[in-house]
Amino acid sequence: MQQTVITLDSKPRGFHIITNEVLSALGKLPQVGIVHLFIQHTSAALTINENADPTVRVDFESIFNKLVPENEPFYKHTLEGPDDMPAHIKASLLGSSVSIPITGGELALGTWQGIYLCEFRNHANQRTLIATVSG
Repeated sequence: MQQTVITLDSKPRGFHIITNEVLSALGKLPQVGIVHLFIQHTSAALTINENADPTVRVDFESIFNKLVPENEPFYKHTLEGPDDMPAHIKASLLGSSVSIPITGGELALGTWQGIYLCEFRNHANQRTLIATVSG
């Protein structure tokens, strides 16, 4: 088993494919196993989805902003700005981790799948992932 800390550079608000960044940080993978990725933040999330058409990521941003809008009068947690509480809710909806099988020394992602960093803050800092490789 191996564990790696991955630091992602700051990214603008939105959905970003980070598959190559993760692979670069992990190095050689075992022939068979699993990679578990965990994000150490409460206002960003990880998910796996479409990696080919960038309009999918635009649509994700649009629907999440419609589902969890900013500036709702009932939000109490507002000291860090109007995007903060919605960011926490969005992160909880998608989750803080993904697990991906390793087959033949490669991530067993589907043809059109990529790992997303879902950044919900307007002015985010670096994001830290913990990658645990078992196999």
